[in-house]
Amino acid sequence: MATEINLQGNIRKSNSNFPEEEEKIFQWTKQWYPVAVVGFLDSSRPHAMQLLGKNLVLWRDGSGKWRCFEDFCPHRLAPLSEGRVESDGTLMCAYHAWRFDSEGKCVSIPQSKDQQTEAKNCSNPKSCAVAYPTQERQGLLWVWAEAGPQAQVESQLRTPRIVPELEDDSGKAVQLSWNVRDLPYGWDFFMENVSDPAHVPVSHHGIIGNRYKDAKYYDMIRVREMSTQEGFSFEITPVDPSIEQAVHDFQPPCHMRIVSTSKDGGKLILVLYATPTRPGWCRHIGCQVLVKNEAGKKPKGLGFFGLPMPTWLGHILGSLFLHQDLVFLHYQEKIIAQRSKGKWLDAVYTPNPQDKMVITFRQWLEKRAGGSIPWASGCNSELPHVERDKQKLFDVWTTHTQNCKVCQDALKNINRLTVLTYVTAALCLCLGVIVDARTVAMRSAIAVMEQTRTSVFTFVPPAEFWWALGGAILFAVVGYLLKKFSRLFYVYEFEHAHND
Repeated sequence: MATEINLQGNIRKSNSNFPEEEEKIFQWTKQWYPVAVVGFLDSSRPHAMQLLGKNLVLWRDGSGKWRCFEDFCPHRLAPLSEGRVESDGTLMCAYHAWRFDSEGKCVSIPQSKDQQTEAKNCSNPKSCAVAYPTQERQGLLWVWAEAGPQAQVESQLRTPRIVPELEDDSGKAVQLSWNVRDLPYGWDFFMENVSDPAHVPVSHHGIIGNRYKDAKYYDMIRVREMSTQEGFSFEITPVDPSIEQAVHDFQPPCHMRIVSTSKDGGKLILVLYATPTRPGWCRHIGCQVLVKNEAGKKPKGLGFFGLPMPTWLGHILGSLFLHQDLVFLHYQEKIIAQRSKGKWLDAVYTPNPQDKMVITFRQWLEKRAGGSIPWASGCNSELPHVERDKQKLFDVWTTHTQNCKVCQDALKNINRLTVLTYVTAALCLCLGVIVDARTVAMRSAIAVMEQTRTSVFTFVPPAEFWWALGGAILFAVVGYLLKKFSRLFYVYEFEHAHND
């Protein structure tokens, strides 16, 4: 296995088990891809997923291990993702109740004439589901992009693009929660975007930097030469006075590792994955890793995203960041496709050194990776049409919440709390009315007994009434704010024109 020395002097193992000269073109299907965060999946049901244009289904078997099949039943090709995970740990097709074990072997065909016939038909290779190698590493579910016996062997020869610091048992590395989103632009535009630090203070104005003060000159110095399997890396210079070094490290097929080393020795690592799902879409999975210095001090996280917070809150607040460049990246991809005619560099104007890493990425894709992703046969490789309805682009429910058990549970609790606050507000109001009515009645009775003439409008409500009324208003406002807050689980709209 090849090795190299990185800028920090650490020995790094190559992900390739073959000499570089033997792999001139990157092999897209002979790779591990992160497709889900295990802790966010509902283990009681199957989950539909796409990878390189293939329709897949993820499910957990009786041994507690996640499996991946191609998303069709061999009987009549109904999607297995619409089926069930049974109590015996098998996956059942919802159409005719065929069942499959963890390896994809059919173990039950209920419509068989007898047990002998069933056993014969189940032993036929045509009855098997198409199974893909999987593994769980660092909280992520990884899928090998080929199926079959050869894929089982080859998948063991490569290591997923994990975070080495998280393998250290010393406790120096502190991982913040994973986030996951399906984004309406392609894998290549995600990687291009995160290869471009110059856009950060502009596109993410108000969260990270200021578009008017921080859009400054810097150079990008290549620190690792381009290779087919190992990608490349660049260092930013100059950097913030508190930073010793900032390196962007592209590791194909889907990992961008951004490391900021502070002068006191601590590190902030942005772990960014983008898995190509289908044309015009990718699945982003990311987190921050804080590495303590020798004194045990952690570096500062990335803005308020580095603060301690519940996982679900970090997920929905992530929209504040992701949606700041989501729309124009969706549109940019379509414009480039129309104007580039296969030659990206001829369609753009990149005179500044800040574009060096973006240019190198496009060169790697063109020269080392065949120019584009080889989508699965049967997948329409054409980009989807431009979505002009921004409300659909800002959709959070479809691209995250419906696939995240953590956020679904949080949303249920918020909805329950919202109902409770409205009920409490109504009870407070009723209590106030009862107290006020009793007071009016008592004072009217006293007035009659004393034979005095007075109007009910002259009665001043008692203090209890005002407390009850104030409570009703307070709980009603809290309920309204909770209802408005819960909207973030469904959609979050953003416009740069309004981001002052």
